[in-house]
Amino acid sequence: MDKIEHRTVATNGINMHIASTGTGPVILFLHGFPELWYSWRHQLLSLSSVGYRCIAPDLRGYGDTDAPRSVSEYTGLHLVGDLIGLLDSLGIDMVFLVGHDWGAMIAWYFCTFRPDRVKALVNTSVPFLPRNPQGNLLQWFRALFGDNYYFLRFQEPGEAEDDFAQVDTKRLMIKFFTNFGPNPPLMPKGIGVKAFPDPPSLPSWLSEEDINYYAEKFNLTGFTGGLNYYRATAITWELMAPWTGSPITVPAKFIVGDLDLLYNIPGLKDFIHNGGFKKDVPLLEEVVVMEGVAHFLQQEKPEEVSKHIYDFVKKF
Repeated sequence: MDKIEHRTVATNGINMHIASTGTGPVILFLHGFPELWYSWRHQLLSLSSVGYRCIAPDLRGYGDTDAPRSVSEYTGLHLVGDLIGLLDSLGIDMVFLVGHDWGAMIAWYFCTFRPDRVKALVNTSVPFLPRNPQGNLLQWFRALFGDNYYFLRFQEPGEAEDDFAQVDTKRLMIKFFTNFGPNPPLMPKGIGVKAFPDPPSLPSWLSEEDINYYAEKFNLTGFTGGLNYYRATAITWELMAPWTGSPITVPAKFIVGDLDLLYNIPGLKDFIHNGGFKKDVPLLEEVVVMEGVAHFLQQEKPEEVSKHIYDFVKKF
């Protein structure tokens, strides 16, 4: 980790912390919830060693980056604006983009708004979900899983924060990292995150040092910034109306674990493999399904994910 440098950059009205290493073409890594730049630690080191400049920010609301209070400041337009400002401040014209979880959603938004700044995209876990003019993601999830689905339980300001506060942060991080498998994560009202079972031990890919790093940062910042991404979903859906039906026009590769909660949402496997995904992302070159891998694939199988990224970006 000594090779990774840290700095703060002013962008789009906030101060953003970035971790970076290496020289060469730029790969910009975007993390999800409840994560940090640290989730890409393995990829930063491995891909910088083969000739790339790797940059991973703490996104708006996370870690050492500023966290505006208002939910309305966490729309997809704000999040992409942060990244465009980051690239401009660093004098970077185009990047390879890599996203995971919410970072993948942001990467799809980025490629929708500013494909001119993206050489190619490697997205993980979350396929492109075209805007449905009939309703937003909240309505879709409620119809599929009911009100106890975690995404919906995160909507009410303060509710999830109060729930999380009942559990030690280290234990909370372990619950998150080990419970986003194939079954829908449900958090019944009154039980909340305690509904997620505790594993008998840490998985082999997650160390005490890793858990301590995440816990230390979230103990300082709290979770409101990350939860505001979920709470801004309906606002982003409204603002995205002009892009309804707009395809993704950059070369793309998609990687997902076969045990990922999103891959197992009813209907998504059919969408990914039987033409719908390719129709919306016409330059989609490859879909990789990693066996025995759940949601946090870049940490679960770091060498394999790094190789998949490298095999794609080296073409350009």
